[in-house]
Amino acid sequence: MSPRSALNRSLLALAGLVLLGGGLLILFAGLDLYRRHDLVPPAGWPLTTPVDVLLGSADRARWSSQGWWWWPAVIAALALTALLALGWLLAQLSRRRPGFLPVGGTPPQEGVELRDRALSDAIAAEAGALPDVDDAAVRITGRPARHRTRIRLTLTPAGTPGATLAALCDGPLSTARRSTGLPDPPTEVRLEVSRHRPHRVE
Repeated sequence: MSPRSALNRSLLALAGLVLLGGGLLILFAGLDLYRRHDLVPPAGWPLTTPVDVLLGSADRARWSSQGWWWWPAVIAALALTALLALGWLLAQLSRRRPGFLPVGGTPPQEGVELRDRALSDAIAAEAGALPDVDDAAVRITGRPARHRTRIRLTLTPAGTPGATLAALCDGPLSTARRSTGLPDPPTEVRLEVSRHRPHRVE
C-alpha cells in the first residue's frame, strides 16, 4: 500500500467514524431511545431528548461575549476546513493513470500517442511468455511525463528471481523502450511464487 493510499484510507476512516458517531447521537436523541429503553447517558452528554439542541441560548451568549474575534475565528476555521476538504477531493479526482503516453523516437512523433493500457497489456503479454513465469500483470501509473510501471510476476516453483528479472529487462521492458522511444521509467517489480498443487497418489 502506498503512503497516499494509507493516508486516504485513514482520513476516510476518521471521517466515517465522526459521521457515524454524530448520526447515532442525533438518532438516539430524535427517537428518544434513552427514555424508551431506560438508558442513562453519561453526565454532560449532549442531545439526550428530542427537544435538546446542540448549542443552547446560554452557550451562544457565553461564546458571543468572548469578544469581536470569536466569529471571525469561527468563520476562518470553517473556511480553512472547507478548503482542505476541497483540495483533498480534487486530489482524489485527479487521474492516477496517465491515459495516453507520447510516442518518442528520432525525431519525436508529434501528435502520436499510445494508450497506457495498450502498453501495459503488451508488456504483460510478453512478460507472461517468459520462461518460468506463470502469470504477469502490469499497471502504468502517474503522469504522462513522469509515469511509473508496476509489474507483478507469478513464477512457477522452478523459477529463479534473478534470471527472471534479467529476462524481463532484456525482453519486455527493452521492447517497450524501443517501440515507444520513451526512456526507462521507474519500474517496480513484485515477484510471487505459485503454490504447488498437491499430487494425489493412488
